[in-house]
Amino acid sequence: MVMKVVRRVGGFLRAHRRLLIRAAAVLAVITVAIAYALRDPAPVGYFTSTESHDRFVGAYRGAMAQLPAPDRTLDVRTGYGVVRLYHFSGGTEPAAAPLLLLPGRASASPVWADNLPSLLRLRGVYTVDLLGEPGMSIQQRPITDTTAHAQWLHEVLLALPEPTIHLVGVSFGGWTAMNLAVHRPQKVGSVVLLDPVLVFAGLSAEVVLRSIPVSVRWAPRSWRDSFTSWTANGAPVEDVPVARMIEAGMQAYVMKLSAPTRPSEDQLAAVDVPVLVLMAGKSRLHDAGEAAKLAERSLTHGTVKTYPDASHALNGEYPDEIAADISAFLN
Repeated sequence: MVMKVVRRVGGFLRAHRRLLIRAAAVLAVITVAIAYALRDPAPVGYFTSTESHDRFVGAYRGAMAQLPAPDRTLDVRTGYGVVRLYHFSGGTEPAAAPLLLLPGRASASPVWADNLPSLLRLRGVYTVDLLGEPGMSIQQRPITDTTAHAQWLHEVLLALPEPTIHLVGVSFGGWTAMNLAVHRPQKVGSVVLLDPVLVFAGLSAEVVLRSIPVSVRWAPRSWRDSFTSWTANGAPVEDVPVARMIEAGMQAYVMKLSAPTRPSEDQLAAVDVPVLVLMAGKSRLHDAGEAAKLAERSLTHGTVKTYPDASHALNGEYPDEIAADISAFLN
């Protein structure tokens, strides 16, 4: 019985050999065509269309309207592109080294709207739109590794007139700040990290899985809003200007950046500037407790504090407390 079945299958395959070969060839052509259609050879980040760019710019301007008016807008040319910064005068001591605020992924300068009033009571502030992210900075050269990430920001600091700059980074901006302190610390006075990702802990499996569908540009807006809300532990985002900007950037902009690499414990220990780490106890992006332990263990000049009830969006949840902690740290 088995031999009969084998002979029948063999006969069918021989009789339909040409058909199967043709089907395989068609499938191969379709596969190549799909791969060609989905290829993205662009070496730098870009907006997908004029319409999507205009939508993002409208959302960006709406979110910027929530900030105090900057007294200076700077476009600093670096070897990797033109970097947009805003300067806000503040503090009672003009000679005090300013803060440079680095936003999280896809959030740009407007993410600091809740923080600027209290931080400007301390000293002057710069905000920056990260290169290669949706914002007003324009990437012009591939950023392919951690040293390139550090180099463009180092060139920005060199272009600023102050001899020393204190870095404050939230989320991916925290990684960007710490990466600079590891590789090019020459003008860095200190580093403040607000629930930084990929510095002291890896991303949670849940955030990796949830980020996959929202990375598809044709996904509905509700998916991106839901993801942003989830990172803030369920906080509503529908009528929040900065959330509208983040959603527009996620939909409109294709990032072309190397994946951030976690610094080793030896690299962290070698950082020779003071570091303040403020972890969010209820962050969904990573294990904040394990991250705090590694920070305490590895940083030679580190101060670590956890806000037990904070989500990953702690900069908007605790702006006054963060400013007070930064003030005590700098003093």
